[in-house]
Amino acid sequence: MITHKQRRTEKGLCFKHYFKWILCFSFTLYCLVSFLVDHDQEDLPLSPSSFSRPNTFLTNPKTKFIASHAVFESKIHDHALIFPPQRPNIRTDVFNNLKIYVYDLPSKFNTDWLANNRCSNHLFAAEVALHKALLSLEGDVRTEDPHEADFFFVPVYVSCNFSTVNGFPAIGHARSLIKEAIELVSAQYPFWNRTSGSDHVFTATHDFGSCFHTMEDRAIADGVPRILRNSIVLQTFGVTFKHPCQEVENVVIPPYISPVSLHKTQKNIPVTKERDIKVFFRGKMEFHPKNISGRFYSKRVRTEIWRSYSSDRRFYLQRQRFAGYQSEIARSVFCLCPLGWAPWSPRLVESVALGCVPVIIADGIRLPFPSAVRWPDISLTVAERDVGKLGEILEHVAETNLSVIQKNLEDPSVKRALLFNVLPQEGDATWQVLEALSKKLHRSAIRRSNAFL
Repeated sequence: MITHKQRRTEKGLCFKHYFKWILCFSFTLYCLVSFLVDHDQEDLPLSPSSFSRPNTFLTNPKTKFIASHAVFESKIHDHALIFPPQRPNIRTDVFNNLKIYVYDLPSKFNTDWLANNRCSNHLFAAEVALHKALLSLEGDVRTEDPHEADFFFVPVYVSCNFSTVNGFPAIGHARSLIKEAIELVSAQYPFWNRTSGSDHVFTATHDFGSCFHTMEDRAIADGVPRILRNSIVLQTFGVTFKHPCQEVENVVIPPYISPVSLHKTQKNIPVTKERDIKVFFRGKMEFHPKNISGRFYSKRVRTEIWRSYSSDRRFYLQRQRFAGYQSEIARSVFCLCPLGWAPWSPRLVESVALGCVPVIIADGIRLPFPSAVRWPDISLTVAERDVGKLGEILEHVAETNLSVIQKNLEDPSVKRALLFNVLPQEGDATWQVLEALSKKLHRSAIRRSNAFL
């Protein structure tokens, strides 16, 4: 028979076991949550300002910054990482109370393409990033009342139709898709017909922008679609001379480079790592510049670079693809940015973001956001005809003003201006687009009508 004393002893033992189990479970849960929080922080999108050096934080005197969000610092490659706020920090008064209405188009025009994850991450993905950024600005720049809008953003993704043959974006459908979108908004809303589309904004983030063709001769022959010629196009293509693909009101924007990708690259570079590559280029360099189509790729420039410097120990030239090429940029002093089919290149953004001096070899290129990015101070421009002198040109710069250029590249506002963040940040690429649009408010129908009241 079990006595009363034995029952009390058994209850005490049960209580001790139960208490230990609760204690172990709580400790395990705490460790798991701590791990997940740390892991999530590592995957947060990178603020462009994250490349600033802790003791040399430079600011652009032309930009007023709002210091209202928390800063988390981590020494990675001798840079402080600053994570973005959870709420976009965009003040409408900065842009003269600019208001943009974003059309809610059927998903076949945009979000259906996102089934392919590459759509949001490849070099033409500024069309996606900018759309997401504008949607996040509800109550700020973005308005849900189209009657108070200055501009109307038409979100059509035309760069996500990847070829099953070579994997490159195929944009043969672009004109018809944009035409269908315009027909839709002009039938359902009065705003397109009111101005013939002069206050409507589109993106064209591929080789020759609003001409919607990857080959220049075909792009020139086709020109800008007539239905778009009265609108505003945000495009990666831009040159300083007259060109049929610029015969539309346009703003030159940078190609898309993932801030998360840059963050991961920075994180994996040792703090004390020296730049041990003097001159770097990885990409397509044909032995024979005239390709199968009969066209000369890169106007022979890349072929000349390969022929002249492939055996030069100062140059690290690679023709094969490599997923970790950003780490090579981060190790390099000079990064070559020659033209391809078009004059612009994603290497421009990657070089600036990773502190490598971009060497621009593309005659007449028009670069993005010159008011925010003083390109002459952070880059070198070499004429296409002078590629044969590239070695001596770079040696001269290394002996004279290289340190000044590198110092200018440390300015976090410069890096910030070239990156699209899904949650826009003050001074980033979305901010620069909004600033450019605020200077075109004379095209706003509502502003013109109010002027007569």
